[in-house]
Amino acid sequence: MKAYRIKGEFLMKNVWQPFTKEIEGEDEEEAVEKILSIIGSLHKVKRKMIKIEGIKELQKDEISNPVVKYKVEKNE
Repeated sequence: MKAYRIKGEFLMKNVWQPFTKEIEGEDEEEAVEKILSIIGSLHKVKRKMIKIEGIKELQKDEISNPVVKYKVEKNE
């Protein structure tokens, strides 16, 4: 399992809200799918209103989210 930092923005009430999230996944595709699901669920935003601007694979020492770090280390 790998960790990714995903940056982007989503449209909420006519304003583009920026976001940066760390997420774990087997590959970039799975990580993007999780982000779309999480943001859509939390903010009631449709997938077409979410723009992904960048995806970066993280090394262990770059992970700041303790939950993501635990999941990555646990699955090695």
